[in-house]
Amino acid sequence: MTPRSALNRSLLALAGLVLLGGGLLILFAGLDLYRRHDLAPPAGWPLTTPADVLLGSADRARWSSQGWWWWPAVIAALALTALLALWWLLAQLSRRRPGSLPVGGTPPQEGVELRDRALSDAIANEAGALPGVGHAAVLITGRPAHHRTRIKLTLTPEGTPGATLGALCEGPLSTARRSTGLIDMPTEVRLQVSRHGPHRVE
Repeated sequence: MTPRSALNRSLLALAGLVLLGGGLLILFAGLDLYRRHDLAPPAGWPLTTPADVLLGSADRARWSSQGWWWWPAVIAALALTALLALWWLLAQLSRRRPGSLPVGGTPPQEGVELRDRALSDAIANEAGALPGVGHAAVLITGRPAHHRTRIKLTLTPEGTPGATLGALCEGPLSTARRSTGLIDMPTEVRLQVSRHGPHRVE
């Protein structure tokens, strides 16, 4: 899980809890469940009966007497909250993956596109078949004009990083460049060694 996805899930969970709590509070008061089921809400608990309001006349008069700045401050806070919510929503709607990549070549193939999933699967399959590679995972991120290829290779105990990187550049990545006609393919490669149990010598 990336930090961005973790933050998004945390914000969604927090917003969901706030909405759920507010909805239950209104539901309990609107249906008069406290009186019907002989429940005693905590002291100062808002909205305990159907006749209760969230902001009574006394509260409105008290806050209005604070001065002229009170209502502009409330409006500014609400506007800022709305803008932050809109910014967050637009950030979620923006694509983090290119979706499809234009296929170049000589001459360029107009109207021909390649799905990023198909390209990443092809690179992963070819990279996984390299000597010394036990598993390969490929993810293409970014926009079509500024995409980035992230490759994660799990090496076997017999694999060597230098030879594997050379084979990766000359094999799967070279094939991807020829197939798509993309000369510039920014690539990030992460290597890790698969775990294996200790060898027993008799």
